[in-house]
Amino acid sequence: MIVTIDGQLSEDSIALVETCCNQAKSNGKPVRLFLRDVSTVDQAGQTLLSRLAAKGIILAAKGVYTSYLVQSMAPTSSSRPVPVLPDRSVKGQ
Repeated sequence: MIVTIDGQLSEDSIALVETCCNQAKSNGKPVRLFLRDVSTVDQAGQTLLSRLAAKGIILAAKGVYTSYLVQSMAPTSSSRPVPVLPDRSVKGQ
């Protein structure tokens, strides 16, 4: 299951993101949190990423800033590259 975030990962949105990830994880399948077009991650967002990574949720990112952030949050970041997922969004309808 992939949970995709666009925009900002801030204190205003962390409860919703955490709930979605926890619900997805409760199905017993691997969960990947993909930061696709995220421009801002505040301290609360960084804390959430650390907490989710500690629970075994795979963090992935698109972009230099979020890829660096995700890599620094992942528990095994020094031994694994940051996964980058293709953008499959539908545009221009």
